[in-house]
Amino acid sequence: MKHTAVEQLQVNLSISLGRDIMRMLFNEFEQAKEIEKEQIVDAYWTSYKEGQYSGDKTADEYYNETYKSKQ
Repeated sequence: MKHTAVEQLQVNLSISLGRDIMRMLFNEFEQAKEIEKEQIVDAYWTSYKEGQYSGDKTADEYYNETYKSKQ
């Protein structure tokens, strides 16, 4: 099964930090996973609606325009 970036981070930190610490961070990871899910779904529907699977923008351009400036 594939992992999203947030899920993989959660797995890696669980191994490094241990389950007790990860239990304290459970809610934060659940919130981050929900945000990540919304972003993935939004990206899919934006590309579907605009017919841009192979159109005007590359995936990198979409990412940079949508998320890069927010960091």
